Amino acid sequence: MSRRNDLFRLLRYGRDHRRQAFAASVFSVLNKVFDVAPPLLIGLAVDTVVVREDSWVADVFGVTDVTGQLWVIAGLTLVVWLLESAFEYGLQVLWRNLAQSLEHEVRIDAYRHVQDLGLDYFEERSSGGLMAVLNDDVNQLERFLDRGANEIIQVATTVLTIGAIFFVVAPQVAWLAFLPMPVVLWGSFLFQRRIAPRYSVVRDRVGLLNSQLANNLAGIATIKSFTAEEHEVVRIAASSDEYRAANREAIRLSSAFSPLIRIAILAGFLATLTYGGFLVADGALAVGTYSVLVFISQRLLWPLTSLGETVDLYQRAMASTNRIFDLLDTDPTVVGGPVSLPAARVAGHVDFRDVRFAYPSGSEVLHGLSIEIRPGETVALVGATGAGKTTVVKLLLRFYDVTGGGVHLDGHDVRELSFRSLRGAVGLVGQDVFLFHGTVRDNIAYGRPGASDDDVIAATAVAEAHDFIMRLPNGYDTVVGERGQKLSGGQRQRLSIARAIVKDPPILVLDEATSSVDNETEAAIQRSLERITRDRTTLVIAHRLSTIRNADRIYVFDHGRVVEEGHHDDLVAADGVYAALWKVQTGVAVPWHVPGP
Repeated sequence: MSRRNDLFRLLRYGRDHRRQAFAASVFSVLNKVFDVAPPLLIGLAVDTVVVREDSWVADVFGVTDVTGQLWVIAGLTLVVWLLESAFEYGLQVLWRNLAQSLEHEVRIDAYRHVQDLGLDYFEERSSGGLMAVLNDDVNQLERFLDRGANEIIQVATTVLTIGAIFFVVAPQVAWLAFLPMPVVLWGSFLFQRRIAPRYSVVRDRVGLLNSQLANNLAGIATIKSFTAEEHEVVRIAASSDEYRAANREAIRLSSAFSPLIRIAILAGFLATLTYGGFLVADGALAVGTYSVLVFISQRLLWPLTSLGETVDLYQRAMASTNRIFDLLDTDPTVVGGPVSLPAARVAGHVDFRDVRFAYPSGSEVLHGLSIEIRPGETVALVGATGAGKTTVVKLLLRFYDVTGGGVHLDGHDVRELSFRSLRGAVGLVGQDVFLFHGTVRDNIAYGRPGASDDDVIAATAVAEAHDFIMRLPNGYDTVVGERGQKLSGGQRQRLSIARAIVKDPPILVLDEATSSVDNETEAAIQRSLERITRDRTTLVIAHRLSTIRNADRIYVFDHGRVVEEGHHDDLVAADGVYAALWKVQTGVAVPWHVPGP
């Protein structure tokens, strides 16, 4: 997509701020108009002291005394400088606030859109790359709006205003001042075409670098455990060097712009200075007018030397804008349905009917799966790792959509239900517990922010978490750290269970919910779960078969298919796959042969 299209898309996106942008543009124009006035005032002063009572001030204001004329010029100068300062203050406030507002809206809209994307999107992209878009690219856009937009308007105003003055006071010299313009414009367009692809590479490189940094910070414990610090420094240094090299290419080109433009501008200034001087010597041009031309030509030409920096900001902003809108243009693969089903009316009847599913980048995982969980039942899924058990949970929550068959909740295909209705009816306790940086209380009440302290404490009591929380430095106000890193795995697991209890969903999903607790805590949690799962539809995924022996029904998975189904005692008596797993875990059978000496 061209940079022009990126700019048009940005303008359309910010159309709600048109009034503020218009006001800021007016202030930019007026500020530059009054900024051009001082050379005119200098010309008036020269004209006054040279021709005295025949000066322009004398003709216009009727003041013939030189002293009086100078006081008039001093008054005009004061007014001009006050107005210039006032408009500069106004444009700074308006442009900066506009930049901040648009930056905020773009970031929030992009983040909201990212949350709506399916899990497949995140599995194919790094979190660091997304952070580069949501943070670095949005900030780059803000920097352009903060300074670049005003610069472009003021350069255009300068050219038009001073051009008009030149053609009014000395048309015979005006063409010399504008002589460098074609070179400046040609150089600017050529610069844009050559610098744009380089900045696209820069944005890609910084995305990769951010991705590696985020990944390494998340895995710092692994890095330390393998004493791989130097290896990771070398990897980050290589990525950072690629980013530096990409920037170096852009810098080399952008740095050459201003000096080349400066030479062209110098030619125009020298031509005006020399030719105008000849006209004054021949009596064809007044001294005051010549003074105005000399000073005002600098105001016309020298600001163009900053055009390279402005174009540089523009190209960086458009490269970032392209990445932001590419993200916003990404369509979610899973979209919520129109049907609303309040949690209070959910009975909890879950039915998988001939479900087939394959991940976007892989082969089929589930092959015609059919399981049913009746309201109030506790159903367990067991099987080897990779058999498809966790995939069932992802399909129930519509993190992915089935590729065949259907998943139903209370007779509704889950694809018909809104996300709030479907996911609001399910409380998930996963094996990979994620806690947010905040207090213990905030994390427990996350699923129901309005929960009272009594609700939170009651939930922690059920989850066998209250006692250890009270031993923390600040009790329920203790900050758990990023991802809950200040807590042990078992403590995080119990907070996750408490969080689900506070939510009080009609359907509870426990995906290895006791995998990170010791045997004593597991026994206590099991007693608690027996209470909270009563009269509540519960789906349990477990490797420890002792935790699900009291389930109403157990489905045994093998390579995406249900190979056995029934109660624990019946499955053990059947002496099939489940019985073999049970014997291994209870020590009845030895899973492998240990050779003798």
